[in-house]
Amino acid sequence: MSGNVNLKITSEEIIKECIISQLVLHVTLVGRQNIVDCLEKVKVVDQRRVSAGWLLKMEGRLTAIERKELTTRIGTGDKKFQLLYSFTVDGCNPTTFHQKCDSQGPTVTVLYNTSGYVFGGYTSQHWHSNGAYTTDQSAFLFRLQSQGKFNPVFLSTINGSNAIYGNAGLGPTFGGGHDFHTFDGTINKTGNYYPLNGYGFTNLGKGYNTQNENATTMAGNTTPMYVTDMEVYKVTVIERFEKKSANEVWRKTEVWNGEFLEKLKDYVTQYSPLEKLNIPEAKVLLIGPVGAGKSSFFNTINSIFRGYVTSQACSGSADTSLTTVFRTYQVRTGHQGKPLKFRLCDTRGLEEAQGIDQSDISFLLEGNIPDRYRFNPAVPVSTDTLGFCKNPGLKDKIHCVAFVLDSTTIEVMSEKVLASIRTMQVKMNQRGIPQVILLTKVDKVCEFVCEDLSKVFKSGAVKDVVDKVSQLLGLPRSHVLPVKNYETELDLSDEINILSLLSMRQILRFCNDFMYNYLEEYEARSMAKLNNKD
Repeated sequence: MSGNVNLKITSEEIIKECIISQLVLHVTLVGRQNIVDCLEKVKVVDQRRVSAGWLLKMEGRLTAIERKELTTRIGTGDKKFQLLYSFTVDGCNPTTFHQKCDSQGPTVTVLYNTSGYVFGGYTSQHWHSNGAYTTDQSAFLFRLQSQGKFNPVFLSTINGSNAIYGNAGLGPTFGGGHDFHTFDGTINKTGNYYPLNGYGFTNLGKGYNTQNENATTMAGNTTPMYVTDMEVYKVTVIERFEKKSANEVWRKTEVWNGEFLEKLKDYVTQYSPLEKLNIPEAKVLLIGPVGAGKSSFFNTINSIFRGYVTSQACSGSADTSLTTVFRTYQVRTGHQGKPLKFRLCDTRGLEEAQGIDQSDISFLLEGNIPDRYRFNPAVPVSTDTLGFCKNPGLKDKIHCVAFVLDSTTIEVMSEKVLASIRTMQVKMNQRGIPQVILLTKVDKVCEFVCEDLSKVFKSGAVKDVVDKVSQLLGLPRSHVLPVKNYETELDLSDEINILSLLSMRQILRFCNDFMYNYLEEYEARSMAKLNNKD
């Protein structure tokens, strides 16, 4: 976003609609400072202005990777972080802090200073204003960033006693002595920071283990602490299985039975690209983060037509991508049957540190990259690459892209990976390439679906994830296709097959939609040639 955006508004509700619809989804996609810079450019007429803090109130500054790190350290399952209090929105005042944060249960306090440090403390107990200490064996202090770099460290309590101190005149205070002291009384903002009068980690070691850390390593040893913001989040457990109603159908299909399964198999088996374009097979590009299930989706489709569970494509769980070679997989009917008229193109998984270069994506979409090309993050594809197709035709191009996303990790997906996907979408939209989202592992977000996969389109929990990812990537809900890949199963399942084939059918329909645009151009050129002859 650049320049000024003029919004004609007449009420607070219209302000909210305009700002949220355009910007709130981008909070998780850009850097912490970038969103503030972006928001500072939002100008509202009638002398009214929406500050960066107003929007950050919706989500907070804590990034996805930082939330994930805290979630892992806290333990006991996935966590939701609800912003209760921040300097940016509420000011630096102990009265307001206690009004918003007392008796809220487990909370995490996060401070951001001008030296690029992100630090704070967690307690599983209520904040209060009683002028007394609270015991908490689960409390800990932490640093997430040092000098702008992700560098987490966690300090547990020595014995749990005096873990936090609640006082009406103090901000969040941890440990007896105190190990971590934020502020006392009201602090006014100076320029772009708050000069906190607390002594930070100066007394570290009174009630918390130091692990060779000190005030300098934890927060840059600035006294007073110059912080751009402090936030307090309420931390709640997200149940692994959301027990929402499984009665109301939110996506209609035919009755799941053997007849419907055969009907879907026949459609995919008999599929053929548009005849006039002389395209032998449709090409579908699978893109997604490491571990989302790209290769497993091919294996699942392949299994359906082989008649048994296969593992032709390398798949599994790893920190880095198991797919290092670009493959354009064929699916065959039976053991030595004929190939179906589409290919599933598997790519390297998306990662924060490395993955597919954006220039590589352009070459993939255009059909320049040959089958079995080995990705090398240090050497992007060029026209000198061995096997590079310099003059690809429509048959070589990608006809549909399927983003493969893990439904259980949408909340903590890496900001960099999300930003990379959205950059790819721009390239796809410029070429008119249709996109779908294959939402994997849906059986792990809903108890009803885990017990009976045929209830997937009755599950409120699955629908919520579909709605969320639809907004996240800006695609219609009909383009978000829940699937469950073969993972622990040794034998084929009708329910897994039906759900996978429903998605495959929709993908092939989108491939033809892409080809129809070229068919119209082809017919127009043919008609022009005939007219010229006349």
